[in-house]
Amino acid sequence: MAEPETSKPKPRPIVRLGTLLISHSVLVSVVCCVAGVLALLLLPILAKNTYISENALMPGSASPMLSNLDVSDANRLVNDLSELSSRSNDAGIVQRLIGRYISDLGGEVGYHQFHPDSSRFHPLHFFSVPDTGIVQENINCSCHGISVTGIVRAPRGDGKEAIVLVTPYNYTNAGSADHLSLGIAYSVFSLLSQVTWLAKDIIWLIADSQCGEYASVAAWLRDYHSPTFSGFHANNSHTCDVITTHHDVKENVAKDMSSRDSFIRAGTMAAALVVKVVDRNEPFEDSLGVYAEASNGQMPNLDLINIVNYLAVHRQGLRVKVRKLFSLLDTKWVSFLAEVLESLGSIARRLNPQWKFGIPAADYVDGTATLFGSLYHQALGVPTGPHGAFRDYQVDAVTLEFSPRHYSISKGRTKDFILRGGRLIEGVIRSVNNLLEKFHQSFFLYLLTSPSKFVSVGVYMIAFALLVAPLPVAAASLYAEANCLDTSLDDAKSFSPPAATVNELVISERSWRWIKAVKKVLIVHLWGTTVSLLPYFISQTPSLTPITKLAVWGLFSVVCLLFPYFLLGSPFAGVSGTEEYKHEWALLKSATISAAFIGLGLMSVINFAAAEFGALLMVPMCLMVQPLKLDLRARTLKNLARAAVNLVLAIVGLPPATYYILKCTFGSFDGINIEDFWWWVESLWSWNSATYLFLGMVHLPCWLLCVQILLHS
Repeated sequence: MAEPETSKPKPRPIVRLGTLLISHSVLVSVVCCVAGVLALLLLPILAKNTYISENALMPGSASPMLSNLDVSDANRLVNDLSELSSRSNDAGIVQRLIGRYISDLGGEVGYHQFHPDSSRFHPLHFFSVPDTGIVQENINCSCHGISVTGIVRAPRGDGKEAIVLVTPYNYTNAGSADHLSLGIAYSVFSLLSQVTWLAKDIIWLIADSQCGEYASVAAWLRDYHSPTFSGFHANNSHTCDVITTHHDVKENVAKDMSSRDSFIRAGTMAAALVVKVVDRNEPFEDSLGVYAEASNGQMPNLDLINIVNYLAVHRQGLRVKVRKLFSLLDTKWVSFLAEVLESLGSIARRLNPQWKFGIPAADYVDGTATLFGSLYHQALGVPTGPHGAFRDYQVDAVTLEFSPRHYSISKGRTKDFILRGGRLIEGVIRSVNNLLEKFHQSFFLYLLTSPSKFVSVGVYMIAFALLVAPLPVAAASLYAEANCLDTSLDDAKSFSPPAATVNELVISERSWRWIKAVKKVLIVHLWGTTVSLLPYFISQTPSLTPITKLAVWGLFSVVCLLFPYFLLGSPFAGVSGTEEYKHEWALLKSATISAAFIGLGLMSVINFAAAEFGALLMVPMCLMVQPLKLDLRARTLKNLARAAVNLVLAIVGLPPATYYILKCTFGSFDGINIEDFWWWVESLWSWNSATYLFLGMVHLPCWLLCVQILLHS
């Protein structure tokens, strides 16, 4: 009697789901990519109103204490600075004047003499704050400055925490806006030197901005967190010559600094506010611009922006602005999409009044411009102001940029403007003063669609996840297809030699083919790493022009690409035309897609915005690529359309082409200037932006591999 055949166990549900996705990889890729783009465009609708997460902040709970007397003292300082600027541009006189004003309030006065870091690319400086040794090798001796520091000790504090107030000021060439910045900060500093409720020390840094606003703040923070007890001159005499001056007053300031340790400190920084006044002549009302982006897309805690926005709007009546891409405001496709979404929202509300889908078209257009502005500035990885230097030390900071009305200053309304700005700063400092710990309740990962609306990480990651989800599915599908082809070829050859010998040979050959594809991908990514490091060596020759540097960079990149061609075997060699090797490009595409998926995943941890833009460019290019020879041989409309799309994606995916296309689309396009691309790339590596490494080590190698697949013979 025959024994019943044992039925095979059913695979697990997760295995069956994976098999289903792999078998329909094309449909999954199309659906996920379309859904990812739609999810990104729907983010302005999904944005939520901001709210204060930390109850201890209590913004606006106390009445402002800034009086007209404090404003009058600040106005007197503004007048004195204006008079000095009209008579002389001696920085020493201005520094001593500010120091005397601080001393009259009972504050401690200190001077910080510094040489800023030179903007020089170094591959080891990414993702880290330079230590003292590295800084001494990177000192820029062509510029120097002296910043003035004042500290008010908190009567209710223990000296362990501090709040920093920064006003960039060019001591040698200051304008009326710079004087007003000092006037606003001084009015607040004057008030805080008298109050009894202060629990955190107040540090007022009047940063010398003649070498750059960021450079002076970064130099002060570096010395604040890395104290040297031998004095500035002793520590830097081997690097730069001692500063010589021609004015008696400035020489006295230098003597005061050298005679004692004039660098004064307080406790750990709880938050920082950078106060600036710009002369933009607002036509209707006083406005406040908030800048929050730091290096590599870092953002301060959202609560800090929330209290600034709440106090500015509801207490001082200021119009708050955040950066946006103004070119999108007049884009036709954004306006059309806004009208469509507004119509869909109206239909949804008629069906069910509880469905809150859709916003007015004008709000959507403005929210989209603000959202992409937030994404753009985070993706660059370059700080948008001096506040970025604080974020490198994990201190929450924002830059507050006041813009007065066009007649506020001309008609003698300086005191009113100082009063409004000073009361705003007072309210923010009072809220931070209430905290018993650092900011931690609200979000650190978010995108702004307006000063009062945001998209949290749990929402905007959906768009990125949908965009990159097809990559592992497509890679697995290509690998499975290649294995199925190998299996059919093995069955066709099984009649020749013994089965054991054939299986061993086939396994060895199949493994070698998989390893060969991975080897090609690794070689190209090593080439990308080499290309990323070349600017460090090219920058050692400062006499070269930007166009020459770009040409040398391109030439050496091609030479480095030819090197593995001669020594290691070219990763761009064609394949034989036999049936056994006709799908070798599929294995290479599978390995390329896998490398792109890993690179995008790692970049999303470092800088999500850069990974989002990279996914929008790389995912369609990696999924669509196929040898042109196959499409041209078929000569059908579908194949010819795919070949045309692949050529367009290959052109758009090249980093220089991408730069100029985005500049033409979102910026002011005034012609193609080759120097612009070099300056843009140089700015990325000068700021140690991770976006530069992503372009050189992930995006460029994947583009080159896709071009190889496209030109596969």
